[in-house]
Amino acid sequence: MTKNWYVLYVKPKNEKKVAQRLSALQVEVYCPMIKEVKQWSDRKKTIEAPLFKSYVFINISEGERQRVFDVPGVVRYLYWLGKPAVVRDIEMETLKKWLTDDTVENYSLTKLESGDKVAIKYGALKDKKAQIIEIGKTRVRLILEGMGVVLNMKIKDLA
Repeated sequence: MTKNWYVLYVKPKNEKKVAQRLSALQVEVYCPMIKEVKQWSDRKKTIEAPLFKSYVFINISEGERQRVFDVPGVVRYLYWLGKPAVVRDIEMETLKKWLTDDTVENYSLTKLESGDKVAIKYGALKDKKAQIIEIGKTRVRLILEGMGVVLNMKIKDLA
């Protein structure tokens, strides 16, 4: 029985609780945590917070995917191109290694949005700069700077 890493969307501020409950059900779960310094008016405190707000990762077989909904706080699976998003083992290992590597001092997570500028790294348009116009489920529209054209791309299903 093949297991895959899936991404679960959980209720806000329930990441730790859901991870503990899933673990109690013998489900392999990973909730990446980071240390953050919170500032209040009278003090500072270092807390452990989830790296990805409202998400936890689980390693489970296709046939067992439904049983996670027995856990309070689980909302749904994250989908990509109409299918439950599967995270490759190598990506999970990289994430785990990165979080345990004490040479990383600062980080930031950003989501691509309309208006963002990007550089194309691969393919026929390698090294071209573009601005994102629109991001859909399976398509992306870009303005290629310096060429004066709009590029409509269909994203290949990676699953």
